[in-house]
Amino acid sequence: MSTPVQRLFDLAGQVALVTGGSRGLGLQIAEALGEAGAKIMLTSRKAADLEEAAADLAAKGIDARWIAADAADPEGVKKVVAETMQRLGHIDILVNNAGATWGAPAEDYPLEAWDKVMNLNIRSMFLFSQAVGKASMIPRKRGRIINVASIAGLGGSMNVEFIAYGASKGAAVNFTRTLAGEWGEHGITVNALAPGFFPSKMTRGTLESIGVDKLAANAPLRRIGDDDDLKGAALLFASAAGKHITGQILAVDGGVSAVHGGG
Repeated sequence: MSTPVQRLFDLAGQVALVTGGSRGLGLQIAEALGEAGAKIMLTSRKAADLEEAAADLAAKGIDARWIAADAADPEGVKKVVAETMQRLGHIDILVNNAGATWGAPAEDYPLEAWDKVMNLNIRSMFLFSQAVGKASMIPRKRGRIINVASIAGLGGSMNVEFIAYGASKGAAVNFTRTLAGEWGEHGITVNALAPGFFPSKMTRGTLESIGVDKLAANAPLRRIGDDDDLKGAALLFASAAGKHITGQILAVDGGVSAVHGGG
């Protein structure tokens, strides 16, 4: 017997842990999952930003709380997962959104910048997936992991000097496919969103240097992303509506990757 479509997207009783959830794309995804009924745990490094974000979600009727930690630090990750389990009992949905970028020519790219970007963008994805998988998803034989990759992981760019960012997001794409293959037997789906350009603190410099109008002109839809454009895709991957989808990379980019092959 089929399930009513509204129920397929209902997340009531579920818990979602969102890394890098205090602003930007992470907060947008958290809002979508919260509006669908999930309890939200936000984490990032800065307590003040988290407190403000959780208050914003609470004002919209969402059950939201937060834990400050460094997503690239194994002990910080263990702390977040342990506290989430203690306070909320289980973790149904993990959104690996924490990320950073650093612009510099490849020939002069600082090693410290490479390490910072790779540690936050891909090491944290591994650490959180491993910790949440062992603590909650594998024992319960269910789970949804949503990785935030980027169209920068689908192709290179002549316009942006982001060698570490592009490499890390390419790694995120194949991390998603590889983990999906390994953990499917545990009832865990692993998918990735690959956003194009969205206004955020991370993209501010690129938007200012290249220009919103020029970036929009490269997209078939002639626009960049807004505050709602990731919500539907995230909810699909997080809910029962996406239970037969795993190992997939969904570009949410106005069609840029369809015609340009990536960033």
